[in-house]
Amino acid sequence: MTTTVEHGRSPVDPRPVGAETNGTVTITGWRCVSCAHPLTQEVLRCPLCRSRVGPATFATSGVVWASTCLRVRVPDYPPPFAVAYLTLDDGPRVLVHTPGDSPIRPGRRATVTSVSPAGDLVANESEDRA
Repeated sequence: MTTTVEHGRSPVDPRPVGAETNGTVTITGWRCVSCAHPLTQEVLRCPLCRSRVGPATFATSGVVWASTCLRVRVPDYPPPFAVAYLTLDDGPRVLVHTPGDSPIRPGRRATVTSVSPAGDLVANESEDRA
């Protein structure tokens, strides 16, 4: 039996599309057919070369570009909580939530391990180093 969890999105939602099927996470978006530029939001033309874009699936691992702990109240997210920008190995840079309130240090490797009920990507630090 296959169980897939996909989260409803508004057409203007900038978050990458994440889905979880039987514990396996997939991240989908778009990629330029000419220059291979990865995108998380659907656009009519590539912002770099103006060619058309097509659907793409991206790796779930990458290197943390920046991270922080938020200690202010944000609707639906009780403080403190940590977030990071993760540059996916073959894809775009995406915002991920990380466990607890200790952010993953920039330069470390991380893997998207789940998708929250709200549709946010959740990542944990990987054992392998960048």
